[in-house]
Amino acid sequence: MPQSAPALTDTARTRLDKWLWAARFFKHRSAATEAVDGGKVKLNGVAVKPARDVKAGDRLDITVGEDTRTVIVRAIADKRGSATVAQTLYEETAESVEARERARELRKFAAAPGADLHGRPTKRDRRRMDRFGDH
Repeated sequence: MPQSAPALTDTARTRLDKWLWAARFFKHRSAATEAVDGGKVKLNGVAVKPARDVKAGDRLDITVGEDTRTVIVRAIADKRGSATVAQTLYEETAESVEARERARELRKFAAAPGADLHGRPTKRDRRRMDRFGDH
Protein backbone atom coordinates (compact mmCIF):
# COMPACT_ATOMS: atom_id res chain seq x y z
CA MET A 1 0.00 0.00 0.00
CA PRO A 2 1.60 3.35 -1.02
CA GLN A 3 2.11 6.04 1.56
CA SER A 4 -0.08 9.09 1.26
CA ALA A 5 1.43 12.56 1.26
CA PRO A 6 1.13 14.57 4.48
CA ALA A 7 -1.75 16.98 4.77
CA LEU A 8 -0.46 20.40 3.74
CA THR A 9 -2.60 23.35 4.71
CA ASP A 10 -1.89 27.04 5.08
CA THR A 11 -4.54 27.94 7.67
CA ALA A 12 -3.94 25.00 9.98
CA ARG A 13 -1.83 24.93 13.09
CA THR A 14 0.06 22.09 14.70
CA ARG A 15 2.32 21.48 17.68
CA LEU A 16 5.86 22.77 17.30
CA ASP A 17 7.48 19.43 18.14
CA LYS A 18 5.21 17.62 15.68
CA TRP A 19 6.05 20.09 12.89
CA LEU A 20 9.80 19.82 13.54
CA TRP A 21 9.53 16.04 13.26
CA ALA A 22 7.37 16.23 10.09
CA ALA A 23 9.83 18.72 8.53
CA ARG A 24 12.63 16.22 9.25
CA PHE A 25 14.77 18.39 11.51
CA PHE A 26 14.73 15.53 14.04
CA LYS A 27 14.51 11.77 13.55
CA HIS A 28 12.13 11.23 16.46
CA ARG A 29 9.37 13.37 17.86
CA SER A 30 10.79 12.87 21.35
CA ALA A 31 14.11 14.36 20.13
CA ALA A 32 12.20 17.38 18.83
CA THR A 33 10.44 17.72 22.19
CA GLU A 34 13.76 17.56 24.06
CA ALA A 35 15.30 20.18 21.76
CA VAL A 36 12.40 22.58 22.31
CA ASP A 37 12.49 21.99 26.09
CA GLY A 38 16.27 22.49 26.07
CA GLY A 39 16.00 25.91 24.41
CA LYS A 40 17.47 24.73 21.09
CA VAL A 41 14.39 25.95 19.20
CA LYS A 42 12.99 29.47 19.33
CA LEU A 43 9.66 30.49 17.82
CA ASN A 44 9.70 34.11 16.62
CA GLY A 45 12.76 34.73 18.80
CA VAL A 46 11.20 33.36 22.00
CA ALA A 47 11.86 30.06 23.75
CA VAL A 48 8.55 28.18 23.92
CA LYS A 49 7.12 24.83 24.99
CA PRO A 50 6.79 21.85 22.61
CA ALA A 51 2.96 22.06 22.58
CA ARG A 52 2.99 25.64 21.24
CA ASP A 53 1.13 25.98 17.95
CA VAL A 54 3.13 26.85 14.86
CA LYS A 55 1.53 28.36 11.76
CA ALA A 56 2.61 29.48 8.31
CA GLY A 57 4.73 32.64 8.46
CA ASP A 58 6.33 31.86 11.83
CA ARG A 59 10.11 32.19 12.16
CA LEU A 60 12.05 29.37 13.81
CA ASP A 61 15.66 29.35 15.03
CA ILE A 62 16.69 25.69 15.21
CA THR A 63 20.02 24.48 16.63
CA VAL A 64 20.98 20.90 15.80
CA GLY A 65 24.51 19.94 16.82
CA GLU A 66 26.79 22.78 15.74
CA ASP A 67 24.45 24.07 13.03
CA THR A 68 21.88 26.79 13.62
CA ARG A 69 19.21 27.36 10.99
CA THR A 70 16.69 30.16 10.73
CA VAL A 71 13.64 29.09 8.76
CA ILE A 72 10.27 30.56 7.85
CA VAL A 73 7.35 28.13 8.10
CA ARG A 74 5.62 27.91 4.70
CA ALA A 75 3.17 25.05 5.28
CA ILE A 76 1.88 22.85 8.08
CA ALA A 77 2.08 19.06 8.17
CA ASP A 78 1.29 16.81 11.10
CA LYS A 79 2.44 13.61 9.40
CA ARG A 80 5.99 12.80 8.36
CA GLY A 81 6.44 12.43 4.61
CA SER A 82 9.33 12.17 2.19
CA ALA A 83 12.29 14.53 2.32
CA THR A 84 11.11 16.36 -0.80
CA VAL A 85 7.73 17.03 0.81
CA ALA A 86 9.43 18.08 4.06
CA GLN A 87 11.50 20.69 2.20
CA THR A 88 8.32 22.38 1.00
CA LEU A 89 7.27 23.01 4.60
CA TYR A 90 9.90 25.71 5.24
CA GLU A 91 12.25 28.19 3.61
CA GLU A 92 15.67 28.86 5.08
CA THR A 93 16.68 32.52 5.23
CA ALA A 94 19.63 33.74 3.13
CA GLU A 95 21.48 34.91 6.26
CA SER A 96 21.13 31.45 7.79
CA VAL A 97 22.50 29.72 4.68
CA GLU A 98 25.45 32.13 4.56
CA ALA A 99 26.24 31.66 8.27
CA ARG A 100 26.15 27.85 7.95
CA GLU A 101 28.50 28.00 4.94
CA ARG A 102 30.96 30.18 6.87
CA ALA A 103 30.83 27.84 9.88
CA ARG A 104 31.42 24.82 7.63
CA GLU A 105 34.49 26.49 6.08
CA LEU A 106 35.90 27.30 9.54
CA ARG A 107 35.40 23.71 10.70
CA LYS A 108 37.07 22.42 7.54
CA PHE A 109 40.26 24.38 8.23
CA ALA A 110 40.33 23.84 12.00
CA ALA A 111 42.50 21.03 13.33
CA ALA A 112 40.59 17.96 14.35
CA PRO A 113 40.65 17.19 18.08
CA GLY A 114 43.41 14.69 18.80
CA ALA A 115 45.10 15.30 15.44
CA ASP A 116 48.46 15.53 17.21
CA LEU A 117 47.99 12.05 18.77
CA HIS A 118 49.26 9.14 16.75
CA GLY A 119 48.01 5.71 17.71
CA ARG A 120 47.99 4.20 21.15
CA PRO A 121 50.06 5.70 23.96
CA THR A 122 53.41 4.05 24.61
CA LYS A 123 54.40 2.66 27.99
CA ARG A 124 56.35 5.86 28.60
CA ASP A 125 53.31 7.98 27.69
CA ARG A 126 51.10 5.95 30.04
CA ARG A 127 53.54 6.46 32.90
CA ARG A 128 53.50 10.21 32.25
CA MET A 129 49.69 10.20 32.21
CA ASP A 130 49.56 8.23 35.46
CA ARG A 131 52.04 10.58 37.11
CA PHE A 132 50.08 13.60 35.88
CA GLY A 133 46.74 12.17 37.06
CA ASP A 134 47.94 11.43 40.62
CA HIS A 135 48.41 15.08 41.56
